[in-house]
Amino acid sequence: MRIILTNDDGIGAAGLAAARQALEEVGDVLTVAPDRNRSGVGRGISFGSPLHVEERKMYDGTLGYACSGTPVDCVRLVALGLMDFEPDIVVAGINHGENLGDDITYSGTVAAAFEGIVVGVPGIALSLSVERPWHHHEEEDLHFGPLASFAARLVKVAASGLPPGRILSVNAPNLPEGDLRGARATKLGRRRYTDELVEAKDEEGQVTYDIYNRPPAYHEEEGTDFSAIENREISVTPVHLRLTDEAGIEELESWEMGSFLPGNGSL
Repeated sequence: MRIILTNDDGIGAAGLAAARQALEEVGDVLTVAPDRNRSGVGRGISFGSPLHVEERKMYDGTLGYACSGTPVDCVRLVALGLMDFEPDIVVAGINHGENLGDDITYSGTVAAAFEGIVVGVPGIALSLSVERPWHHHEEEDLHFGPLASFAARLVKVAASGLPPGRILSVNAPNLPEGDLRGARATKLGRRRYTDELVEAKDEEGQVTYDIYNRPPAYHEEEGTDFSAIENREISVTPVHLRLTDEAGIEELESWEMGSFLPGNGSL
């Protein structure tokens, strides 16, 4: 099995190294990750900008490839033949922070897994649930091992068993193996964002704005990824890219949108 491994935390992230170590037990792993932290870029691409790729040491001292672009760019580079590596699956993570509910629309980790769909292979996004600020933790306080081991087993099944056009968003509580209660399939929950607009001034006296300053809450609902994490379980959520609201098409057809064209009626 040939596995593209990437992330959005950057080539030096501990979670990326933990994932690589586990995945090498089940397949041939090619690690191509951003050269710096790219959290929150979603499905962003480096349109119109040349990309630089170089070998660089990972967290555990092994070598991977660092790319100046986004997580999606990393996957696309390999898929287009840069390293003569035809993948069977894309794995992104392990992210230093959860991607639950509405979070996935912001996540570079989930976006990289989605790019697997684009290039024709399954994708899996791996995230460790820790409170914000996500990158202000001592690495020894982050328990990547249980999720890495779980992912290695999951990849073997998902590579051939995951239906086309879908990815898996996997989130694990930040707990040692003995404290986990299990794993289950879930649906995406809903966030309640509670950030406030805070105005301040920088050292030069320029006005600045802080708008990401409070940990988000969520709607309590059984069967969601949030409820699994709360219950100390690994959450596995199937997600696809089919965004069309099929029911909404019928509603729009009733609007007679042809009448909106110039010359077909007044405003």
